Amino acid sequence: MADDVGVSLKGRVSAEEWQARVDCAALYRLVALHSWDDMIFTHISMRVPGPDHHFLINPYGMFFEEITASSLVKVDLEGAIVAPTPYYINPAGFTIHSAIHAAREDALCVIHLHTDAGVGVSAQQDGLLPISQNSLLVLPNLAYHDYEGVALNLDERERLVKDLGEKKMMLLRNHGTLSVGASAAEAFIGIFFLERACAQQVNAVSGGRDKVLIAPEAAQLETVGQSKGLGMVSGLAWPGLLRKLDRHLPGYDS
Repeated sequence: MADDVGVSLKGRVSAEEWQARVDCAALYRLVALHSWDDMIFTHISMRVPGPDHHFLINPYGMFFEEITASSLVKVDLEGAIVAPTPYYINPAGFTIHSAIHAAREDALCVIHLHTDAGVGVSAQQDGLLPISQNSLLVLPNLAYHDYEGVALNLDERERLVKDLGEKKMMLLRNHGTLSVGASAAEAFIGIFFLERACAQQVNAVSGGRDKVLIAPEAAQLETVGQSKGLGMVSGLAWPGLLRKLDRHLPGYDS
């Protein structure tokens, strides 16, 4: 299968699958462009349109800025690779992503990161604090899941899904951040706001937790309704994100 390395799948898969591949590869490049990647670790997955509940995930060993639409690996919910590929996947990524794709019909895209700020806030006892506009927009849709070690135990999937519930973002304690979306755009906007909120909190508490100003309760209540607009703005931001990607890290759509 090594002869398949670098061969484009455009025209060899359905138009719907190709678009999913392009969107997913774009997400990997965007995460790299924002310096949120963790070398070859962490994962982004995208469901392939169709009845089979197959999804795309990164080939283990490739850096995020190297990933292309054609190099993504297609797997089923049991972790079996279902299309010819010279690559293999990281079992830890399969555990988290397969759980969410199986449980949530709206989870077409799942982004999981290990950024310094995201891990930092996930390890703070109080979790994400209502101290910034970004955090106030995130909090109504934020869930938590306790750390159970490297995600290799398939039994963890049930607990993770239960903790996520119907929320679209999660702090995995002592581990990192996660965003779920009905599209690549929605998942990216979710992780963008969550990561920004975490970075702002790390900066704020660097001067001492007792010095941090909590947002007024009335403002917190007001943003509960406003947070529902995150999904809508994702469609506005996505074309610009792709233009930026084409300028700085082109080639994802190959």
